[in-house]
Amino acid sequence: MYHRIIANMISHVQCRSILNRISQPDNWFGLWYNVNLYRGCSHRCVYCDSRSECYSIENFDGEILVKANAIELLSDRLPRLRVKGTIGTGSMNDPYQPLERKIGLTRRALEVIAFNHFPVHVITKSDLVLRDIDILKEISKVYSAVTFTITTVDNSIASRIEPGAPSVEARFEAIRELSMNGIHVGITLMPILPFITDSIDNLNALIEQASRCGVEYIIASFGVTLRDRQRDYFLRKVEKLFPGMGSKYSRQFGSSYLCRSSNAEQLEVVFTEKCHVQGISTSMPVHDPLDTGQLSLF
Repeated sequence: MYHRIIANMISHVQCRSILNRISQPDNWFGLWYNVNLYRGCSHRCVYCDSRSECYSIENFDGEILVKANAIELLSDRLPRLRVKGTIGTGSMNDPYQPLERKIGLTRRALEVIAFNHFPVHVITKSDLVLRDIDILKEISKVYSAVTFTITTVDNSIASRIEPGAPSVEARFEAIRELSMNGIHVGITLMPILPFITDSIDNLNALIEQASRCGVEYIIASFGVTLRDRQRDYFLRKVEKLFPGMGSKYSRQFGSSYLCRSSNAEQLEVVFTEKCHVQGISTSMPVHDPLDTGQLSLF
């Protein structure tokens, strides 16, 4: 499927398609389409599911594949779509990983999306998204949302489990600026790592900081999913970063796909109540392309 030109761990590839149709309904984000402009990610988050064998991404942390013809394909495809549903990006990698600063593939894709009047939802860990606030404001005439993944307010933990990502403070400041510019902005509080980030104190502090920055919604999941080579990678990393933790996961969860925090029920109660007090929704407003101009909550 790909033609590779490898140089300095960056491969420019030619792909056959760029836009994937999502099975409906998408009860999390209200997406109709998904686009991934890169393969692989330099944020190196220890829990990333994209390392799983089912995605067939070799050397996920060491080589970034740049889909060189992505803009051409997107420009050709969007005018021919009958349903102008929300286009999501950020499911398989971060569209604003450091390489984007130089290459600008995400920005060019947003320009095409804006030109064709499609709504968009960006998931990221990077404040680099602020570079494109002008285009996001233009797209917001239809609908635009940016969701930041934040799993902890503790930078000493974040820097270990998300070593290539911008600081937590940078993400919160980006949230503040996007909110001030009228763009839908929220947080995916996922994954919650059992024994590492699943404390009530971390949850309360994160929601309070989110409220101060103008977050509109927080979507949470109180555990982490692990499978095949992703599990192996994760266990090796947490054992090194938090000695004894890999063994603890193995004893507690074995080969289970869903590793849910033993504190999950209490966390969910606290999360729901705290968000209600702070005026934060626990679902995001989504654009319904079949009812133009209307937003609904999932």
